[in-house]
Amino acid sequence: MKCADTVHSTSHDGSLQLSWLARLIDAHAPEEVAEAIAALVQARPGCIAAGVLWGVDEVVAAPGMPPTLFTAAPFAAADGPWLGAARHADGPHWHPDRQRVAIRLCSQPEPAVLLLQLQPAHADAGFFAELEAPLQLAGQHLRRALEWAELQDSHEQLERSENLQRALFAISDLAGSERDMPAMLRGIHAIVSTLMYAENIFIVMHNAEQDTIRFLYYVDVEDPRVPGDGLDMPLSAIEYTLTWYVICDGKARMGNADELRSQAAGPVAQIGPDSTDWLGVPMLRDGQLGGALVVQSYRPDIGFSDEDLTLLEFVGSHILTALERKQGKEDLEQRVQLRTRQLAEANRGLQLEIVERQRAEHLQAALFQVAELATADIGQDAFYRRVHAVVGELLNAENFFIGLLSDERQRLTFPYSVDAVLTPPAERALGRGLSEYVLRLGRTLCVDNADIEELERRGEIAPGRMNSPAMYWLGVPLIVGDEVIGLVAVQSYRPDVVYGVADQELLGFVASQIANSLTRRRSAESLKRAYEQLEHRVEERTLALRKEISERERMQDQLRHQVMHDSLTGLPNRGYLRDRIDRVLASMQRGSQQRCALLYLDVDRFKIINDSLGHLAGDEVLKEVARRLAGCVRHPDLVARLSGDEFAILLEQDDLPAAAIAVAQRVLDALRAPMPVAGKELQVTASVGIAIGDDHYATADEVLRDADIALYRAKELGRKRYELFDETLAKNVVDVLTLEGELRQALQHDQFEPYFQPICALDGSDRVVGFEALIRWNHPRRGVLRPGDFLKIAEDSGLVEAIDWRMFELSCRRLQQLGRSDIFMTVNVSALHLRHADFDRHLVQLLERTGLAPSRLVMEVTEGALLDNPERVRATLERLRAIGIGAALDDFGTGYSSLSYLHSLPLRILKIDRAFVQELDKGANTSSTTVVAAILALARALNIQVIAEGIETPTQRDALMAMGCEMGQGYLLGRPAPIAQWREPRTVDA
Repeated sequence: MKCADTVHSTSHDGSLQLSWLARLIDAHAPEEVAEAIAALVQARPGCIAAGVLWGVDEVVAAPGMPPTLFTAAPFAAADGPWLGAARHADGPHWHPDRQRVAIRLCSQPEPAVLLLQLQPAHADAGFFAELEAPLQLAGQHLRRALEWAELQDSHEQLERSENLQRALFAISDLAGSERDMPAMLRGIHAIVSTLMYAENIFIVMHNAEQDTIRFLYYVDVEDPRVPGDGLDMPLSAIEYTLTWYVICDGKARMGNADELRSQAAGPVAQIGPDSTDWLGVPMLRDGQLGGALVVQSYRPDIGFSDEDLTLLEFVGSHILTALERKQGKEDLEQRVQLRTRQLAEANRGLQLEIVERQRAEHLQAALFQVAELATADIGQDAFYRRVHAVVGELLNAENFFIGLLSDERQRLTFPYSVDAVLTPPAERALGRGLSEYVLRLGRTLCVDNADIEELERRGEIAPGRMNSPAMYWLGVPLIVGDEVIGLVAVQSYRPDVVYGVADQELLGFVASQIANSLTRRRSAESLKRAYEQLEHRVEERTLALRKEISERERMQDQLRHQVMHDSLTGLPNRGYLRDRIDRVLASMQRGSQQRCALLYLDVDRFKIINDSLGHLAGDEVLKEVARRLAGCVRHPDLVARLSGDEFAILLEQDDLPAAAIAVAQRVLDALRAPMPVAGKELQVTASVGIAIGDDHYATADEVLRDADIALYRAKELGRKRYELFDETLAKNVVDVLTLEGELRQALQHDQFEPYFQPICALDGSDRVVGFEALIRWNHPRRGVLRPGDFLKIAEDSGLVEAIDWRMFELSCRRLQQLGRSDIFMTVNVSALHLRHADFDRHLVQLLERTGLAPSRLVMEVTEGALLDNPERVRATLERLRAIGIGAALDDFGTGYSSLSYLHSLPLRILKIDRAFVQELDKGANTSSTTVVAAILALARALNIQVIAEGIETPTQRDALMAMGCEMGQGYLLGRPAPIAQWREPRTVDA
């Protein structure tokens, strides 16, 4: 909001009008035009105050006006609607007090309003008669002034944007320039200085992984010392400083010392002299903090604005990017330089290696030649001459000889020698010459005249050097194993032919080959004789090996048969069958019209045979089954034993599935015949699953899987039958897997809920005395599911115990929420729980968590659970009774030995099976009536309570009441429902 102060004037003559017009023409800024307008109106008689208001998008309250304007009658917040309406009025818009009036001067580029306060005598339309033309002119001038000001503001904003853009381009150019990092940082400092006051600036880089900082650039006129000397230091070194706060929380800060302290969340530590104004911003890249950029001023006349803060934040991110680019470029250059040096070193090494390799190849070639000479079919003299020629290619060998010790090692022979001055004799006795010195020490000797004289002086060799005038002498011993057999020597009579270390190595390599070659040639004759003997032995061994190979092939065939066949029945095994099926399927894929069928068999109740008669008898049964199955097929059909009591028959016929069904029926008939085993005649049956193999099968495992699914279906339908696989069976298997996964999800998302069926007193009142907790599954798609829809799958998948424990806890908590302590609850416990010795301990812990009294809980067990391990079950129920938890025997009367449990188990309740209760509708003289009466009499004698299950008609209830049954449950008395339905006390309507 902008306004012009009130201007007081009392002159209204023509000269004042001309003066005002001149002033209006000279005015360019909106404020100057507004002051001229206010001066014109203020000079009119009856005007108390005048002012111009513009630049508001909403109505502005009186406190926003300068205190010098309208001091006689300041605006209040209630004047807002009046001012808002004046902006859109075409003429003077009076205030309700009839002393103030607002006139719109212009509406573009923003509304401007002339505000007047008039004396009551002049507060009418006549006041504006002479002002209409001047105000219209003034309004046009004010509109142009506002447009000009707005244009100037846009120009300044554009200029600032261009400066910023140039600065960012300059920063980017610096990052890509050839300047080093210090020069680049100085360039960045100069660029920032063009945007704001930046005489004192520093850039701090932060390493988040190591939690360290570095003052990468630092310029301060008051404190020139760089913190940390420009090296990495821990962030904690500047803890609680303003820079530390900026880096830690990533927020910019600006102001003097007091303002900055108020912006800090903790104490503020100061390093260096205090600044008059301080501005620090985080340098961010993709939201990640990379450091901080700080400028500060020690001059009281220079400070920083919000615009500087915004600008520095924007520039800071680009500086961080430029620094990282520069740092990355320098790192890359350093790596390139390092790699260049490494490559240069490697190249030098390679050059040396090439030279050494060429030398080694030359030496290797020479050694190969010597080695070839050892086996060449040439005479001894030719051998020595060629050896001499090879050595001559490696070093100067104008004077060369080979000396060998005699067999008695008393004489030295020279089988080959070439010498320009003094040729050695064919042989001589051992003396004390240079050759004997080498033979004695067994190592290379390279000497010149001075060395030879020193050896003579020390007495190592005889004086006179055997009359040899050689200036340089090099001798290498010939060693085989640990024995010296002779030497090779070269000598020079010229000062320009000198032997060095390389020559010693070369002659040493050649000497080792010569020694080996001599040894091989010496042993060649013995080897020849040995070859003749070896050939004879090879012939003998060849005959033995042929016999051994034949035996091994026989054993391999036997082993292959054992690997691919069952050891008990001799039938092919699963691996053989899979390989055969894969071959048939491959033939189908190649376009063959061949089809196959797989019959998957399982001997029914085979475990009972093993457990009753023993495994030996079971093996006899399996062998007989295998024999009978083999009699049911023809070539090329295959009978295989897969594992245990599982067999398979692979049919390769055309009339499928009819032929497969016929074979399956033939198998069932063959196995149905009595089977004498272990002195007994057994009636063995089997279940068969059939899968028809066609070209939609890719692997044998898929065929086996579908046949197994059909077998499983045959078992479900009562065994002793066959089932043919179809897509329905596959879908059912998939549904079972899906339901199993959904059961696991149900446990995780708590989708199970106990439903409570009331147990009522059969005394005519039908009052609820207890509940049976029954599980329900609130399926997200299928609605509420009963136990029959999922309990079997839960048992097969091993989830039933976890589901039961969840139900136990939920049921106890729901019963506690009912608010009645006189009602008990029964829950069903499967045999799986009673197999755990610590079942009662876990149950007690559950009651402690839920707060339910033990006496209110009754565990229902079936006779099937008691058959598993009666002693363990009895001990568990005894421990439960000791703490107050009762036991109920469910479905009483339908098991194998119900009466035997009554005196051996600590039972609190008997539950009469619904099969007996349903028969009570047929009259009073049925056998069920007699059984129920007997059960009631027995229970009364043993002091056991009785609950009749499945009461669905009044006749059933009345009959039970007449026989004295205490309690009952059924749809007549109440259906299972959530606990909320049973919160209020109720009786069942008869």
